Amino acid sequence: MPVLRGAVTFSRFRTEPAKDAPSDVKRWLTKGLKSHAFEPIDRRSEEERAAGFVELENPEASEFATGNLFYGEYALFAFRIDTLKVPASMMKSELDKWSAAFANENGRPPARAEKNKQRAELKQLLRQRAVPRTSTLDVTWNLKTQQVQIWAASRKTVDEIAVALEGALAVKMIGITPASMAQRAGIDEKALGPTAELIGLDLPATASVEGTHGEA
Repeated sequence: MPVLRGAVTFSRFRTEPAKDAPSDVKRWLTKGLKSHAFEPIDRRSEEERAAGFVELENPEASEFATGNLFYGEYALFAFRIDTLKVPASMMKSELDKWSAAFANENGRPPARAEKNKQRAELKQLLRQRAVPRTSTLDVTWNLKTQQVQIWAASRKTVDEIAVALEGALAVKMIGITPASMAQRAGIDEKALGPTAELIGLDLPATASVEGTHGEA
């Protein structure tokens, strides 16, 4: 939970409403997060991944009560990602055991159809036993400036959360980078290039003078 306990890499965005700006920002934000709240993986299905918004301090909750969502001028929440996948090695081991037992009992190896049926049954059984891998990424939303910080290092994850926010809240997420800030300020992109001092173009001359001094 880097928002409350430490510091990690984060990406900053400013938001622009796709339509008219909401009159009640808190109500709008709460409703949007609930509409894209996290829902656990259905173990009876084939899905291996689930993602959605949860409360910051309780990844099992997605009610977004006022006291759990708003802290002063900020809204603090998280994006939860669960993955549930049966390891191929475990599936192979269990299927091999079943095939050996089948051969001992029936005096023949299982036919392809029988093996496929057992594989499907084993997959469902192992999915029931498996523990999902969970990760939560913090998000901070400044209610006054409408700036958002996504506390994640992976660009792919940052993009996924940004897209989820756009879908949940009908906003446009615009990355706050030196280039985008310069563009808004009307600064020519060419003016953002590194200076000679920054890239060290004066180093050869300096090195030459120092070398001469050393020989003296």
